[in-house]
Amino acid sequence: MRLGKVELCHFLQIIALFLCLSGMSQTELPRSKSKPYFQSGRSRTKRSWVWNQFFVLEEYMGTDPLYVGKLHSDVDKGDGSIKYILSGEGASSIFIIDENTGDIHATKRLDREEQAYYTLRAQALDRLTNKPVEPESEFVIKIQDINDNEPKFLDGPYTAGVPEMSPVGTSVVQVTATDADDPTYGNSARVVYSILQGQPYFSVEPKTGIIKTALPNMDREAKDQYLLVIQAKDMVGQNGGLSGTTSVTVTLTDVNDNPPRFPRRSYQYNVPESLPVASVVARLKAVDADVGPNAEMEYKIVDGDGLGVFKITVDKETQEGIITIQKELDYEAKTSYTLRIEAANKQVDPRFLSLGPFSDMTTVKIIVEDVDEPPVFSSRLYTMVVSEAAKVGTIIGTVAAHDPDASNSPVRYSIDRNTDLERYFNIDANSGVITTAKLLDRETNAVHNITVLAMESQNPSQIGRGYVAITILDINDNAPEFAMDYETTVCENAEPGQVIQRISAVDKDDPPSGHQFSFSLAGDAANNHNFTLQDNKDNTASVLTRRNGFRRQEQSVYYLPVFIVDSGSPSLSSTNTLTIRVCDCDADGIAQTCNAEAYILPAGLSTGALIAILACVLTLLVLVLLIVTMRRRKKEPLVFDEERDIRENIVRYDDEGGGEEDTEAFDMAALRNLNIIRDTKTRRDVTPEIQFLSRPSFKSIPDNVIFREFIWERLKEADVDPCAPPYDSLQTYAFEGNGSVAESLSSLDSISSNSDQNYDYLSDWGPRFKRLADMYGTGPENLYS
Repeated sequence: MRLGKVELCHFLQIIALFLCLSGMSQTELPRSKSKPYFQSGRSRTKRSWVWNQFFVLEEYMGTDPLYVGKLHSDVDKGDGSIKYILSGEGASSIFIIDENTGDIHATKRLDREEQAYYTLRAQALDRLTNKPVEPESEFVIKIQDINDNEPKFLDGPYTAGVPEMSPVGTSVVQVTATDADDPTYGNSARVVYSILQGQPYFSVEPKTGIIKTALPNMDREAKDQYLLVIQAKDMVGQNGGLSGTTSVTVTLTDVNDNPPRFPRRSYQYNVPESLPVASVVARLKAVDADVGPNAEMEYKIVDGDGLGVFKITVDKETQEGIITIQKELDYEAKTSYTLRIEAANKQVDPRFLSLGPFSDMTTVKIIVEDVDEPPVFSSRLYTMVVSEAAKVGTIIGTVAAHDPDASNSPVRYSIDRNTDLERYFNIDANSGVITTAKLLDRETNAVHNITVLAMESQNPSQIGRGYVAITILDINDNAPEFAMDYETTVCENAEPGQVIQRISAVDKDDPPSGHQFSFSLAGDAANNHNFTLQDNKDNTASVLTRRNGFRRQEQSVYYLPVFIVDSGSPSLSSTNTLTIRVCDCDADGIAQTCNAEAYILPAGLSTGALIAILACVLTLLVLVLLIVTMRRRKKEPLVFDEERDIRENIVRYDDEGGGEEDTEAFDMAALRNLNIIRDTKTRRDVTPEIQFLSRPSFKSIPDNVIFREFIWERLKEADVDPCAPPYDSLQTYAFEGNGSVAESLSSLDSISSNSDQNYDYLSDWGPRFKRLADMYGTGPENLYS
């Protein structure tokens, strides 16, 4: 009958236990004959231990302690005088000994994979004296293995690669399983390999675990990845053995076994003739089923009539062939081009040359489309020359442009005024003749660069541009002049014939042979007795003295007119005045003082006198500052008036005066009597230049009108009065009219019984007058208050 794994395990354990017990019973019979054991004070005795190596079956599942073996000594007579003790690895915790009989038992389940053996020490002692009767000895308890561990792939799962189209038997990868059981005992750790998934493409060697290809010509393009399941089984693969599995992912790597192929035999593209050079005309790609370097291609134009007009390159990212323009296209010259293009792999595997050529050909036809082009000038740059003496309307030259299209539309010309802002030139719209529109000046602008526009008559949006450089030829139209503003000086002690200045000239003209100037003194200056001029014949002249003894007191400045003539045709001349100052010079002839007035002051005043004058001026300035300071501190009023100016009063409102009749603080008469004439006050710091007539008097009119007119008149007087302060001032008007409805509210008369004034109306004035109404009212509620 067939046993399961559990039943088989139990059966093996029972057999091993039986063998162990039978072996231990045999170990009690033989006696070891070791060296004699000496004890002090006694005669030599012979060691009589009876023991051997013990074996214990692992993974014991029983409930009682597992019997390991028995220790016995010949000294032991069985009367209980000898006791046995155990020490070492696992003593008392795992292994226990019966001190009377020497029986050893295991109290815990043992695992060989955790510890394969235990080393212990045993000793026999006299029970009474507790002294050893035998020397201490070591012995080993070895754990006997059972098949309780399945094989494991510690490095799994695996990934591997193998080139596609590999021959049968090509090694892919080696897998290894380990078994924790004892490889020296039985077949528990002997593993064999088998493939559970992955046939018929791959196989595995049973003993080594090497995976190999099992089918030829496996194509990556058909299937590029396979999943294998590998099993490892111990007990040499027999029934009852334990097993473990792992997965292996095998990827077919690419080889160059597919040539590139164009999807189409011919292509056609339309391109406008206006497409710029280096523009992309088309992109085409040959299909290659391979990947990576095996799919890299190169393209080239092998034939056709566009070899010099187009070129093809490869896009390294997409492996596309890019056709670009190398030369400008012209529909009127050629309307189409045909190209033969080849695509080939850069890397070829000789093993697969039999599959066919690793290149392909296609035809590309490029159709050039007509585009309405702008007019084209016959020259990219026109150079013209005109004299600056040319009159308005002089013809300078002609430009020509034509329409390159088949329609050959007429062309009209114009000048781009952004390049001719001053409008020096005109152009005939039909003929292209350029003429002068203004007088030219070479000294202002020697070269004019203008842009001429050519526009199609039928399509004005098509504009061509031509460039014209007009050079202005020079004529002698500028007279020579001094090269700079000379500062010429002559010393008072100068001697006759001494050079005091070297002068030169400049001319804005630019004669071809260069400038040649001649210098001379103009008019009557040629016969003066002070200075003379010498022409050096090298476009310079020297000014020399003709006498000595120049004095600043007599004449400090001399003016010498110099006549300069150029060599132009016709020649031009000019008179330039050279200013010569007389100076006081040191011993080396260097000017020190050239001011003539410097001699006037020393003649009448000494240095001490000048210092005294300066001290007086400073003293006067200090006095003026003191006076101004004192005046500011004094702060005198600006207007003379016997009475106090009401604008300068400080009025206190913390007293209860006599009301409207209290005029102590203000000149109330000036406000109440409207018929009086106000006198004009004079200011101390202002002298009036205009005397005003007496101002008109006021009439007696109703109060509200009187008040408004009063304010208005005072405002006008302040505006036109020249004696008023020249700054804004705050005017305070306390005028309340001619009378008051309430008249006097003084408390002095309120207690008089003779007063017949009725104050009942105060209760109608609102909450603010309630207090007065309660005090002065005559209502019934106030009779006895």
